[in-house]
Amino acid sequence: MATQAFIDFTAGAIGGTACVLSGQPFDTTKVKMQTFPKVYRGFVHCFSSTFRQVGVRGLYKGATPALIANISENAVLFLSYGRCQDVVRYVCNMEKGSNLSDIQKASAGSLASIFSAMAICPTELVKCRLQAMHEMEASGKVASGQRSTVWTVVKTVMKTNGPLGFYQGLSSTIVREIPGYFCFFGAYELCRSKFAQYMGTDKESIGMLPLMFSGGFGGACLWLVVYPIDCVKSRIQVHSLAGKQEGFRKTFMGIIRTEGITALYSGLTPTMIRTFPANGALFLAYEFSRKLMMERVGV
Repeated sequence: MATQAFIDFTAGAIGGTACVLSGQPFDTTKVKMQTFPKVYRGFVHCFSSTFRQVGVRGLYKGATPALIANISENAVLFLSYGRCQDVVRYVCNMEKGSNLSDIQKASAGSLASIFSAMAICPTELVKCRLQAMHEMEASGKVASGQRSTVWTVVKTVMKTNGPLGFYQGLSSTIVREIPGYFCFFGAYELCRSKFAQYMGTDKESIGMLPLMFSGGFGGACLWLVVYPIDCVKSRIQVHSLAGKQEGFRKTFMGIIRTEGITALYSGLTPTMIRTFPANGALFLAYEFSRKLMMERVGV
């Protein structure tokens, strides 16, 4: 039991690292477009402006907290995913270790996301603030010329809001994760099942490209469902830097009232471009490292 939990935790951490390294520039573009939708005309304008103004480093701004966030989120997510599958078996009166349907696995993923939300919220707040710091300074919301690093953002949060300040946007994170990860794991498992059925093999033997496509498809389904919620979360986490920010409901209604519903989908293009390489790499690294470790220890 402990060995299996350690394998799931480690494989999730490896998958999270692969996800960040392959998709960080697109994530930076997404956050900038979500928090300052009127500044950029679209994905290409935002991407090229960032590159021109601050170079490649600007596209990887927030990479350190993003790595910490994704490693912690996916380690906790996949550790919890294994345990939540046991919960689903118990609720459905199934024998321990019996195979779950794709819908049952989606339900286990949705339940596991509650635990991962607690792990990701603090690091995602730091990441989003770092990614949008240039725009916050340019718009006059915060004083310009300040050195923005992970440590300075952490100190600012601690000084102004205390430890609970890192959990600004937690409610919107949980609201995002529960339906999002139901779609994420459900689409991933369904896609793998279809590939296995078409190829006349089992899900574990479909190969690298179908596995990566299944991961990307799962990620695409997640973002199409929860993107407006993620936009609200980013606004809360970034704009709270300039002072007290309204909660989820008021921020959501404020965006619709003043900017229109399309503002909730600002940055969707880089997110959809990012989702296939990033989530493909996530599941490829997770499945292969997990399989390797299980073979080594004979689980």
